[in-house]
Amino acid sequence: MNLTCIAVDDEPLALGLVSVFIEKTPFLTLVGKYSSAVEALQGLHDQKVDLIFLDIQMPDLTGIELARVLGQAQQNGAGPRIIFTTAFNNFAIEGYKVDALDYLLKPFNYEEFLRAANKAKAYFELINRPAPTPAVTAAPVAAEPEEDSLFLKVEYQLVRVAFKDILYIEGLKDYVKVHLQGSNKPILSLTSLKALEDKLPPRKFMRVHRSFIVSLDKISSLTRNSIQIGTMTIPVSDQYKDAFSVFLSKWT
Repeated sequence: MNLTCIAVDDEPLALGLVSVFIEKTPFLTLVGKYSSAVEALQGLHDQKVDLIFLDIQMPDLTGIELARVLGQAQQNGAGPRIIFTTAFNNFAIEGYKVDALDYLLKPFNYEEFLRAANKAKAYFELINRPAPTPAVTAAPVAAEPEEDSLFLKVEYQLVRVAFKDILYIEGLKDYVKVHLQGSNKPILSLTSLKALEDKLPPRKFMRVHRSFIVSLDKISSLTRNSIQIGTMTIPVSDQYKDAFSVFLSKWT
């Protein structure tokens, strides 16, 4: 796989170094370098770009602001992904919020650059992996096995989470906390509870509250208004009581 890239930095030395690193990497192709985010935005309209190595502190339009402009296209799966390059470590949270693939802190060497580039390559290989084509036979085609996991964006990487390990999921505005069996520390991922609900198999999970999705296999006890999973009591809100009542009827 080959990724088309641009470099954006208002410092000529930094821009030159990133450009050299890109050209040195076999699976990256440099298609443009820009000294401002405004110039880069115009360049993105003229050609397809997979990956942007983007400085943050620039005049007129910062790297964070450019990332926000490109955010809608990224959500639709069409826009370029971003690796930030900056001399300031206080932008890590902002980088996470705009869903950057990685964050390189200046000064960085080629080994650090290559590590971030490989992460981007792995991401694009994952999302572009073709679905398996079933073999054509005269016999009835067996149903495809059900997915048993999903990938979550955790910090700057995609993490596989097995459905069987999930206890419950808690929504926190733009984030979700995925509570796992055998772990005291939940996974924090930048996504919405609705987006996650659409990816979960309905036979195994149920939305019972605007802030909670539960794993049905992990329920230890329940009432008409609440669910117990381990030591956690989760309320059932009015909006979801009809669907929950259907499930509850199987227990009574």
